[in-house]
Amino acid sequence: MKKVALVTGSSRGIGAACAEALAEAGYAVCINCIERVDKAQELCSRLRSKGHEAIWRQADVADMQAVRQMVADTEAELGQITLLVNNAGIAKQELFQDIKPETWKRIFDVNLGGCYNTIQCVLPKMLHEHSGCIVNMSSIWGSHGASCEVTYSSTKHAIIGLTRSLAAELAPSGIRVNCIAPGVIDTEMLDALGEETIALLSEEIPLGRLGKVQEIAQALLYLESARYVTGQVLSVNGGFPII
Repeated sequence: MKKVALVTGSSRGIGAACAEALAEAGYAVCINCIERVDKAQELCSRLRSKGHEAIWRQADVADMQAVRQMVADTEAELGQITLLVNNAGIAKQELFQDIKPETWKRIFDVNLGGCYNTIQCVLPKMLHEHSGCIVNMSSIWGSHGASCEVTYSSTKHAIIGLTRSLAAELAPSGIRVNCIAPGVIDTEMLDALGEETIALLSEEIPLGRLGKVQEIAQALLYLESARYVTGQVLSVNGGFPII
């Protein structure tokens, strides 16, 4: 079967690195964005210039109808989706007592609800084929929690539960579900922390540096190819924290 991947939140950062790595590995790729259409178009053009099959679609993963249309477009132009990478996510740093209900809801709708929407849309055909791979993106903060990031950490912890539970449910159908938990990765999401905080975090990481987006893409390629691995959380964090 032709290899086709949908990577949500893939116009930049970790998602873009994953989409590019998958294209290099022979996948036809759908690049997804919600705001940075320019980045999605740029990545799509770059992949096509290298001879890869790629399309881009603007869609809010929290919107089931938009996701349904994106999946339909991908299948019409590239073929049946064989790999789903749930990377789209948002975060906001603030004290718990300051979190507004609309902020709590929006982060859950995107980070966790987005996984629900995409999986619901791709699963029927995966079940029919008794084949497929789903990789969800959690976070080190989903495993260990983070002060002033309760909402984000809660969604990422829930994604771990989703991954393990769904993996058990779908394993008899030949569908694998795994999870990547990145540590402190050098992306635009870190900008909100400030240079001083980033420097302190770097010092706490046993390997002595921030992670690179390409290193998350490498973990994705492993999970995509590891046919006897399911229900696992692969931590890519430079040893931070080792507990």
